[in-house]
Amino acid sequence: MKSKSFRFDGLLLLGVGIILAASLLMLASSSPELFTKQLIFVGIGSVVAAILFFVDLRPLIGAKWAVALIFLGSFLSLIAVHLFGTQVNGSKSWLGIGIFGIQPSELSKFALITILAAFFSRRHIGIKRMAVILGSFAYFAALGILIITEPDLGSALILFGIWFGFLLVAGLPMRYMAFATVLFLTFGGLAWGVALEGYQKDRILAVFNPEADPLGVNYNVIQSKSAIGSAGIFGKGFGQGALVKLGYLPAAQTDFAFSSFTEEWGLVGAIIVLASFGLIIWRIAAIGARAEGNFYKLFCLGSMIFFGLHFFVNVGSALGLIPVIGVVFPFLSSGGSNLIISMALIGVIQNIAANNSV
Repeated sequence: MKSKSFRFDGLLLLGVGIILAASLLMLASSSPELFTKQLIFVGIGSVVAAILFFVDLRPLIGAKWAVALIFLGSFLSLIAVHLFGTQVNGSKSWLGIGIFGIQPSELSKFALITILAAFFSRRHIGIKRMAVILGSFAYFAALGILIITEPDLGSALILFGIWFGFLLVAGLPMRYMAFATVLFLTFGGLAWGVALEGYQKDRILAVFNPEADPLGVNYNVIQSKSAIGSAGIFGKGFGQGALVKLGYLPAAQTDFAFSSFTEEWGLVGAIIVLASFGLIIWRIAAIGARAEGNFYKLFCLGSMIFFGLHFFVNVGSALGLIPVIGVVFPFLSSGGSNLIISMALIGVIQNIAANNSV
């Protein structure tokens, strides 16, 4: 067998590395304090990815207790948020650890990918049974209900998308897909009536009337589109992003990181970031296609859904196409929780490329 050092996927690392470099460049320009903190998170994430790459995961994957333990840990951490969490921007979704905070909702995404990959890998023959569909939905609901009541609409939708994506690829008949859609609408209706705050409802409704309340609910999106639209081919240059520097673009390092980066580096910079993200998705798909076991294929599938949904929602929000619901751009937005989980997924995928590919 070839050495791992010669079997990791270099193109996947290249795509991740380019976006991380773009993130640090953006933060160095707009917020030196966040740059330092993000550099620490990149270091932690790299260590996590390296550990998951070098450790032999095959015995753990075959053990039901290991997968269940990841899920249980995520579930308990979400309960801890409700009991001891810190409220930030109207959402009680953070656990404070020293000067840092973590979002257990990010761990829940890793946990759901892992447990659904294990669940469907053992039940792919009986996937059309209603009991299998409801069983998989129960995993989503156990985490999703705790997250939506924080309230964290963005993370709950990502979790639903992961579950629904697994069903789509499983090739369910249309009547079952219709049933899954009804579950989604029911879940969404309950969330609208019980869990969502007024400002979250306003953001959703604002998509259908983008010109309304330009100094209120639509202010963020209008400034985001202005930042992108004013960038030109090569952008305004390092440290010259006026909307970011003057504070006119809210959440410039998180929800609107793509807009912030594009303002300074223009169409060329945006294309490089988008192409790098496309490279990441392509390589994950290629690794999953070559993987020998169903679990590994499905884990890559879940990871593609995770990254793809984050990208679609974040960039769509920046362009005003969908509501702003607090979903970050993987590897580009500042923050430790999503970055570390994203790096953990990359570590496992590199492990699959090294040990479980034909």
